[in-house]
Amino acid sequence: MACDYDDGFCQNKFLLEPREAGFHDLLFLLFSSDIGKRRFIESIEEHKQTDFKGRWLIFISVIMQKVFLYGKKPMDQLGNMLELWLNLPSSNGGFFKLLLNLLKGNVVKPERSSAIFTSVLANMDTRVELNRNIRPGDRKYKAFLSLMAAKLSYENEAFIKSTVKDHWEMEFLGFYDFWNDYLQRSSTHAFMFRDTKTDPNLVVVAFRGTRPFDADDWLADVDLSWYELQGVGKIHRGFMKALGLQRNGWPNQPDNDHRQYAYYLLRDMLKAIVKKNEKAKFVITGHSLGAALAILFVGVLALQEEELLLDRLEGVYTFGQPRVGDRQFGKFMLDKLRQHNVKYLRYVYCNDIVPRLPYDDATLMYKHFGPCLYFNSCYKGQVLWEEPNKNYFSLLWMLPKNINAIWELIRSFIIPFTEGRDYKESWLLRGLRIVGLVIPGLSAHSPQDYDNCTRLGTLPLSLHQPEDSWDELHQD
Repeated sequence: MACDYDDGFCQNKFLLEPREAGFHDLLFLLFSSDIGKRRFIESIEEHKQTDFKGRWLIFISVIMQKVFLYGKKPMDQLGNMLELWLNLPSSNGGFFKLLLNLLKGNVVKPERSSAIFTSVLANMDTRVELNRNIRPGDRKYKAFLSLMAAKLSYENEAFIKSTVKDHWEMEFLGFYDFWNDYLQRSSTHAFMFRDTKTDPNLVVVAFRGTRPFDADDWLADVDLSWYELQGVGKIHRGFMKALGLQRNGWPNQPDNDHRQYAYYLLRDMLKAIVKKNEKAKFVITGHSLGAALAILFVGVLALQEEELLLDRLEGVYTFGQPRVGDRQFGKFMLDKLRQHNVKYLRYVYCNDIVPRLPYDDATLMYKHFGPCLYFNSCYKGQVLWEEPNKNYFSLLWMLPKNINAIWELIRSFIIPFTEGRDYKESWLLRGLRIVGLVIPGLSAHSPQDYDNCTRLGTLPLSLHQPEDSWDELHQD
């Protein structure tokens, strides 16, 4: 099978190509330990033998990818239709004016590029104002600002610009639509702004995460494929491609200067900013897929030895981040983060399924690294090496997860009375929490709970990772 990339840049690989997997290929996968015989798998010799558990995980991954491949068009249509319906009231001056326009036959169709058009996620958590009780210099400030930026990244350019300038009273630097060579279209989005309330000014880069009805985003999340870079480790293929992986790896400059790739454009823009202002600092953030891109962006900076940017990088704040690499990649990253004194905080809310993917086991070798700021459903936090129930699908955790999902649904009606009107949940989010009774980790991934974690969450005074974590990661 021909590889879609010139993978001479990597010393090892494990690639799944679901488009080439037929029914018989998948069936034989379960009964043959030699996965090298399967035409939809490309791997080097040492990884061609695997046990049933490993083959079962590959089987599930390929099945899910095929579902998203075939479901791409209906998912897009459903998402577009839902967003149009959700934005009809605001486009027509309110619900009652919408009813009046319906009677007159003069309904105004929402404009997707307008500053009042909101995504499905923004209709779940409608808060756009910064909490005035969390001010620059406060312990929570940068994490809260990062979360608000990560949440805002799901919106269109006009909405983001209006929010940053008019609501936050900060400087909007740009919204970017980046090219993905693998998909042969633009698929990665990010925006930048300057927090003019801090001294020196703080630049924030926020990557957009997985949109609920975007099949390509979900394809990247469920893919198990990886490339191994010498001296760095194994890194998730889909996330690297979304960041701008070139066909010969990560050269200093992109192969095609006419395309905008996420890593290269953001790197060059940040270089220009920090060279112009010797006191400028920046932080990187994202939720879900955006969180994976945020930490990998720093990984490529380290790979290319961008010392200036690493020295000016103040922190990486991720929310609901999936695993992005193996144990060796974790060692590489922790060494670089410590060397440059970069703060890396990975927020995980309760039973969120996404931080528990891809699997962390002997077959797949994906590992988290750095401190996990774990919050339970009462928003009480603790610093852990790994979130509880690290691979999600556990019979022992089935009953506790479902009981907790019931509590989250009940809490959605109680929290406005205990914490104030700002915490009132939309009926759309409550509907997702009902779905969460069946799939508990689904509703737990919504930005609403991560927003509440940064507003209401409590943490110990020290945010250092457990003492045994460094030694554990550096075990052979």
